Amino acid sequence: MRWPLDEPKLERVRALMAEDELDALVVRAPDNVLYLTNFWGMKGYDACVFPRDGEPVLICLEASAEDAERTAWTGDVRFVRGYDEHDPRPPLARTLDAVVEAARGRGRIGLELSLGTQASDRMVGEPTTFTRAWFDAFPGAEDATPTLARARSLKTEQELARLRIANEIAADAMTHVRARLEPGMRESEVAAMWQARVHGHGTAREDVELALPFSLVWSGEGIKTFTATADLPVVEGEPVLFEIWVCADGYWADHTKNLVVGELRPDYAELERRLLGVYESALAFIRPGASMPELDVLVRDRLAFEPTHPICHGVGARAHEPPYPHQAGTGAFEEGMVLAVEPGIYWEGGGGLRVEDNFLVTAGGVEKLSTFPDGVVRC
Repeated sequence: MRWPLDEPKLERVRALMAEDELDALVVRAPDNVLYLTNFWGMKGYDACVFPRDGEPVLICLEASAEDAERTAWTGDVRFVRGYDEHDPRPPLARTLDAVVEAARGRGRIGLELSLGTQASDRMVGEPTTFTRAWFDAFPGAEDATPTLARARSLKTEQELARLRIANEIAADAMTHVRARLEPGMRESEVAAMWQARVHGHGTAREDVELALPFSLVWSGEGIKTFTATADLPVVEGEPVLFEIWVCADGYWADHTKNLVVGELRPDYAELERRLLGVYESALAFIRPGASMPELDVLVRDRLAFEPTHPICHGVGARAHEPPYPHQAGTGAFEEGMVLAVEPGIYWEGGGGLRVEDNFLVTAGGVEKLSTFPDGVVRC
């Protein structure tokens, strides 16, 4: 699907570039290429030169020409060959040549010098990584990662629309599984059912080209942080926890949902009551101007133990992106941020609960983006 040019987003990026005295951004992470050009590459061999003034340049594989024509915002698209009989180097070497040429004379360059994580390309199974040659090609470049993080932390109306789509797909798949979950099903079987619904019905939507599912599913005593989905059976009265992500054309939803067949066991019901109390207090705390470090303190103090995972992070063109509220950090929440809030309580030896949904920070608090209920949902 071709989304119209998101001018408010790109104007914000250019304003932040001016503040940071950057004349051009050179990006290669698939999520940053998507963010600046609306092109979501197949194999991570793509890049963008985004000037503060003038037309951006998208560099992509020849094999992706149709995708670029259909989706990319920039009119200046330069192609590289995946295989070139006259050039035995790997394709990223040709991408780098094209990027160096497109960035020539652009002034002060910003690179992704401190990128901690990146989203995958559409093939996802074998993410590409940065080589030393990529950084050596731009001696004296500045770190553009903080600039991009600030830009991406506030969402435009178009980005919100795309995030809502991902949230809708995730909720639909949970509703699908809820109607079919039975005792004796294996964790891996349940995960496959959820993933099939996302990929099949999400991709079939008229407003989506490709919906990809990612999941960790644990049953009862298998609930931990973090272990792989295994083959424990679904047990009546014990929760099945879904740590799930949906990527819809490069924009993500990140949820943790819980189902149970029959009545929830009393000790789990008490755990649910306690956890939802912490969750609701966290959501009530988040508002424009509220301290990010104080949210982390509030949640961890009320949980009375230290979860091994963050309890809040941004969501957008990555499932986990800035801001990352934590006690060692700084900053305040702002209107327009989209956050995953995810407190959890886990028992020693296995078992526990976590709740998580995505929320838009509004002038009056937060707005939940998913329709699927929180807590443990009865089947």
